[in-house]
Order: sequence, then structure tokens, then C-alpha cells
Amino acid sequence: MRWNWQQADWPKFSWDAARLKKAEERFLVGSGVFAGTVRHLGEAEREELIVEAMSREALKSSEIEGEMLDRASVQSSIRKQLGLAGDKRRAKPGEQGIAELMVDLYRTYAGPLTEEALLRWQGMVVKGRTDLQETGRYRRDAEAMQVVSGPMHAPKVHFEAPPSSRVPREMARFVKWFNRTGPEGGEALPAVTRAGIAHLYFECIHPFEDGNGRVGRAIAEKALAQSAGRPTLTALAATMQVRRKDYYQALEAANKSNEVTGWLCWFAGIALEAQARTEAEVQFLIDKARMLERLRGQLNARQEKALLRMLREGPEGFAGGLSAGNYAAITGASPATATRDLADLVEKRALVRRGELRYARYELSIALRKVGRVRVEGAERAPTSPRI
Repeated sequence: MRWNWQQADWPKFSWDAARLKKAEERFLVGSGVFAGTVRHLGEAEREELIVEAMSREALKSSEIEGEMLDRASVQSSIRKQLGLAGDKRRAKPGEQGIAELMVDLYRTYAGPLTEEALLRWQGMVVKGRTDLQETGRYRRDAEAMQVVSGPMHAPKVHFEAPPSSRVPREMARFVKWFNRTGPEGGEALPAVTRAGIAHLYFECIHPFEDGNGRVGRAIAEKALAQSAGRPTLTALAATMQVRRKDYYQALEAANKSNEVTGWLCWFAGIALEAQARTEAEVQFLIDKARMLERLRGQLNARQEKALLRMLREGPEGFAGGLSAGNYAAITGASPATATRDLADLVEKRALVRRGELRYARYELSIALRKVGRVRVEGAERAPTSPRI
């Protein structure tokens, strides 16, 4: 039997809880720190955080699947659906659909998971697609659902999902498990453990013709939010996109056994890194608001455009630093004007210059916060093997 769903213990996953204990504690503490930080934001900053966080996850979750969306269109769609002021930009179906998913997830995180919601989410993420036979319902194709790579004459099968005939039964069981293991379900699991298993469990069923990855990551986000008791806005998809190769390798390694300690340790590292990334973005947002308030009325239109472009890169900064050439490309300024504008931005303490002459690069004066990788190894001991 090659795949985990073909084995006698499916879906009774087992794992070493002791190896995850410290990660669970750290995630719980981080959730409290994040909540405390957000409380210090003003209404406008909190609104910006929500839109930025949801649009980031929408874009990155789609990017993992190779779909590149327009950031401004996604943000505009999110703002409209939240009833916030926005522009009149028209989003494409794919951008509108993933935005709808993020807003629906944000609004309904506390409620039980339902099959109707999952079907609705899948319909959202494939919105506008005309090449699919099934949208808003489970796959029904008689052919095997496989994840493959390589040439057509010698494909490598990374995973094969249960046959379509089994999907309705498997999904009914999955939804019952998800709700039973939630904070109010009577068999509550720790936050990261539940989110990690939920994502793996769903991906192993692979119930849809397309959109499984995006829906699966939304399920993991819902699990984390339910455990926290509020929308977490965790940069889960953004972190998985940074670790995309490892993400696929970890999923592939986990689909052959129902002992999932290795997968959960990997997922816990991702969850902690995502939490740190979110905290860095909140701190950056606070610093950004203070900077813009201090510089209000002091910048010309070119300087403001370039500064906002740099700030859009978030807490890890403008890759390689801003050069005079970059500034000219962003603003349309002549070389001489670019040099004067940049010198003025340095004088106003908006930017800091590194290097000289043609090697000069400019960085934001506010603190940048690069987020490092988090690995969860755990102590070597006999597994306690909790089962679900």
C-alpha cells in the first residue's frame, strides 16, 4: 500500500506530542503578544493591517500555485467586500474570488466548518475558470487524481488521492474531525497540531479538481484563528511560499504514513516563522505611520511616490536598496533631480545612504526586521502517540 489513505490506520494519525510541546507554548505566547500589539494601533492602522494581511495571504497562496495576481486589484476587492473606502478598480475574476475567500474566512473563522463552506471556497478560488469540469463541488472524474511532475513519457507520481467515489464519505469524516477537535468540540487539540493535521488531512483527500492548495491553507488558517479566539492574520501562506520547495517535499514525505510527527514539526516551524513575520509587519506598520505623520507636507510628489513604493516592500526592505537609477525609473525624474530628491530625503531622515557615488544605495530610516527560519527538532524520546 503506497499512500497513507490506503493503510489500515487511515485516518487515525499519530504523532509525538512531546516534540511539539515547546512549539505549541511558543505559538500561544506569540498570539498573546500579537494581540497586545494590535491593540495599540489606531483605527486607520488596524484597517490597513487587515487589508494588507488578507491581500498578502491571497497573493502568496495563489503564487504557490503559480498564479500571479495584481496586488492593487486584490486589495481593492477586499476593501469593497469589507465595506471600506476604496478605488473603482475592477478586479479580474481570479483576483475577486481569492479576495472573497479571505474575507469570508475572516468573518466566519469562529463558526464550525461545513462542507457547504468548502464548496463555496473552491468556487471562489477558481472563479472565472472555463477549463474545469467541476466547480463548487467535489471531483467526480473516474480517472485517478495524481500530483505529477516530469516529462509526459516518464512522469513522476508524487501523490495519488483517493478515488472520486470515496470523496463524499472522506470529506464528511474530515469535517466531523475538524469540528470535534476544535476548542469547543470536546476533543480539542493544540493549535499548531490541529492546524497542521487539518491541512495534511485535507490535502491527502484532495477533494477538488483544482483549488485544493488554496482551500487547504485557508482551513489551516481557520484552525489557528479558532484556537486564538480571533482572526490571527498569520502570514502562513506567505511563509509557505518562501519555503515552497520544502513545503512540497514535506507534504510528499507525509503522504505515505499516518505517523505524522515529521510533518507536524515542519509545520510548527512554519507557523512560528509566520507568526514572527506577522509581528514584524505590525511593528513596521507602526513605524511607517509615525514616519509618514512626521513627514506630512514636507515631501514633493516624486519623493512621496518613491517613499511609498519602498514602504510597500514591508519589513524586509527594498531588495538591494534604492539607487538613483531606481528612483528615476519610479518617478520619471532626471538624474540631477533624482540626486537632489534623494539627498533631501536623507536630510529629512526618511532614508539612510549606504555607499558613495554610483554605488550609493538608500534604505528606509525605520528599522527593518528580517525574519529567519524556524526549525522544530524536539527531544529524542519515545512517542506518546496521541490518536484521533
